[in-house]
Amino acid sequence: MATVTIIGASRGIGLETVKAALAAGHTVRAFARSASKIAISNPKLEKITGDALKAADVGAAVADADAVIQAIGISDPKDLIFGTTFFSEATRVMVSAMQAAGVKRLIAVTGAGAGNSRGRINFLYDYIMFPILLARVYSDKDIAEETIQASGLDWTIVRPGLLTNGAATGRYHALAEMKDWRAGSISRADVADFLVKQVSDRSMIGKTPLLIS
Repeated sequence: MATVTIIGASRGIGLETVKAALAAGHTVRAFARSASKIAISNPKLEKITGDALKAADVGAAVADADAVIQAIGISDPKDLIFGTTFFSEATRVMVSAMQAAGVKRLIAVTGAGAGNSRGRINFLYDYIMFPILLARVYSDKDIAEETIQASGLDWTIVRPGLLTNGAATGRYHALAEMKDWRAGSISRADVADFLVKQVSDRSMIGKTPLLIS
């Protein structure tokens, strides 16, 4: 079993990943500004309150970890309108902390439409939904992806499709090849299942799979 640091652990995919990692028997460090509010009690869970933009906080959270899972997000609707630098800045801090600590394995969540998946989903998403709702935020996710890809770490960048709150099914597709990328939905719990499996599975290192059910 591994020691896994989960950055962005208090809600959404991050919280589901905490649950999945504990269920898999891992020791989990759940890092978030509101980590103390995580309503899970488990002897293998350490709740670490910290700021993803502060190097000292992140450095302490990743030290001696076997793997880091980044599942950060935004909650302010203004970021969709005006854009954000949170993803790129937090990723730079995390990558630097991992490099300094000698922690190599990184699994990071971005989204369908990030990086070279932009324009490769379907017409509605690529030319209507994405430009109106997501383009500004995803421009920053693109920078975050570039930082990860240039890091020298053993990285996997995971790009989920439309997220739902459904239960984990284990029945989903990890589409690693560009020719296979397409629109689809997936539950946050199934994304978490995939993320946790990557802690020990090295087949997706250096790849950017798109996840859909």
